[in-house]
Amino acid sequence: MATDRPRKVHILSLLRKRFLALSLTTALAAAPAFGRPAQAEAPQPRQLALPESVPAPRDVPFGGTIRLDVDATDLMRHIFTVRETVPVPDALAATGGDLTLLYPMWLPGNHSPTGTLDQFGGLTVQAGGAPVEWTRDTVTVSAFHLKVPKGAHALDVRFQLLSPVSPEEGRVVMTPDMLNVQWNALALYPAGYFTRRITVQADLRLPAGWQYGTALRAHGATGGAVVAFDAVPFNTLVDSPLFAGRYFRRIDLAPGAAAPVTLNLVADKPAELAATDAQIRAHQALVTQAGLLYGAHHYDHYDFLLALTNELGRIGLEHHRSSENSGPRGYFTDWDKTFAARDLLAHEYTHSWNGKYRRPADLWAPDFNTPQRGSGLWVYEGQTQYWGYVLAARSGLMTAPQVVEALAGVAATYDMRQGRTWRPLQDTTNDPVIARRSPLSWRSWQRSEDYYSEGQLVWLDADTLIRKLSGDTRSLDDFARHFFGGDDGSFGTSTYGFDDVVHALNDIQPYDWAAFLHQRLDRTSTHAPLDGFARAGYRLVYTDRPNDYLTSYAAIRHVTDFSFSLGFMLGKGGSVANVEWGSPAWRAGMTRDEQLVAVNGEAYDPDVLKDAVVAAQARDAAPLTVLMRAGDRYLTLSIPYHAGLRYPHLERVAGTPDMLAAILTPRH
Repeated sequence: MATDRPRKVHILSLLRKRFLALSLTTALAAAPAFGRPAQAEAPQPRQLALPESVPAPRDVPFGGTIRLDVDATDLMRHIFTVRETVPVPDALAATGGDLTLLYPMWLPGNHSPTGTLDQFGGLTVQAGGAPVEWTRDTVTVSAFHLKVPKGAHALDVRFQLLSPVSPEEGRVVMTPDMLNVQWNALALYPAGYFTRRITVQADLRLPAGWQYGTALRAHGATGGAVVAFDAVPFNTLVDSPLFAGRYFRRIDLAPGAAAPVTLNLVADKPAELAATDAQIRAHQALVTQAGLLYGAHHYDHYDFLLALTNELGRIGLEHHRSSENSGPRGYFTDWDKTFAARDLLAHEYTHSWNGKYRRPADLWAPDFNTPQRGSGLWVYEGQTQYWGYVLAARSGLMTAPQVVEALAGVAATYDMRQGRTWRPLQDTTNDPVIARRSPLSWRSWQRSEDYYSEGQLVWLDADTLIRKLSGDTRSLDDFARHFFGGDDGSFGTSTYGFDDVVHALNDIQPYDWAAFLHQRLDRTSTHAPLDGFARAGYRLVYTDRPNDYLTSYAAIRHVTDFSFSLGFMLGKGGSVANVEWGSPAWRAGMTRDEQLVAVNGEAYDPDVLKDAVVAAQARDAAPLTVLMRAGDRYLTLSIPYHAGLRYPHLERVAGTPDMLAAILTPRH
């Protein structure tokens, strides 16, 4: 027994140690890691069902006519007051049930969901005088779900558009002297229908004595202040904005034409309306030259809306039978200085053919809440940008030398854009949805909606190539007539895809156009597509002589441009509006939204900086020293730049045909 007890103690000791080790292992496995809180079994998120989907649009008629009454007289508070009577379809009235009203979000021409839902307020709904509750969709927040009571045949809908009172809140659409009515911001429409199958009759109350311009036509007025417009499909209403103002002028741009074209002018001051006969003839020539280019028109009448203003927000937006445009004060009265703004009307007018009549298939939608895609914007906007410049020259809105200077600026800007080394042009067609035209910190690296002006260079390249391959017997004019013309008088919409563009180009001039376009659209590169200039008999050069177009543009925008030398652009007071990626200023550390305070110890003004850049060319000159303010901090930057002032120009290549002259010459 004595000899057996130590053995039992040893066995018990081993068992105890194993038990303690097992307990410790179990405890460690269950314990949290060092420094982490204890955690129970991970909770499972509650699975919430999505709200009922918004009814998909169907190509069926919506019964009855919506009545829309808009009061646009609250100028001081910038408020539009809306009353809308929405008929209830008979089947729904018989049983009661669900009806969804939508606020338009995806607007043609904006290429993004930019409806002003943030300015929408005060919504109430009644049926027969009794309140009808509404519920906003928590996913599609522009949708309002209503429970329509049985026997209700109409809904009385009321709300306000609380439009911006200053540019900090958004685009100003109402001032003491003018306003811009955009019907998409002032109406709800029933979900479940193509908008072309919904009929609306709109009345508009304007300030007393004001005149207006719009593609809509009126059938009467009450008391002189309320305009009663003809009933139209909802998509036509949205596509027919209105400018109105205290100071207004209407000019006939197509005297005697079967399809009238009118220039509707509104201005901050009456003196700004003083267009001369020669200036009017240039605008009339735009209509003539567009007709000669396309060989057809796709409207029964067309209304240019042009605001000459420093107060209404800037705009250039196309519609099928009209366009919303803003120009600088001095558009007519400082004609020789404001020419950089005069391709706008030509651009937006072209959209009646390119964008409205012919439209990329993924930019067409049955209503204003179905997402759109912009894969074809290099045609929709790129070729429109090209024809905007060409028609401005052919009509006399700009001179041919002014357009050549403008093209030089485009070529230089996109040739130095560093973002092209990582982002192909085609990808920029997504930018309206990605950035929604908000300011970018490094636009030259991020790229923006480059399909506009780089697309313009692609189409110049195509035009000159067609001319060369055909021995100057065909050109992009022939493509424009073939692709955007035809079907004279129709203003429906005809959609297309990439292959349709390639096929139409081959109809004009056989070539591997698919490869040509893919090379320029889908691949990155170190330089812009400048072959069109070489083929046209020009080369891009830089000199210390200012570019006339860029000078006009800078004066209109109130900027000072050193983009092609130091690599930045300045706004009022020396605020940095843009810094080119990789430029001398960028390498020195300059950043957008800083303020340039001093140059080489002297207080900044544009001439001081220009003189300093010139002086820095001297042998053994020191780098420029600039004092920058960034919020509450001051920074001193050294910019080792000694190449002087540089501005882009197109220089003729001796002994070559001048294709640009041929392109910009008026047609007869």
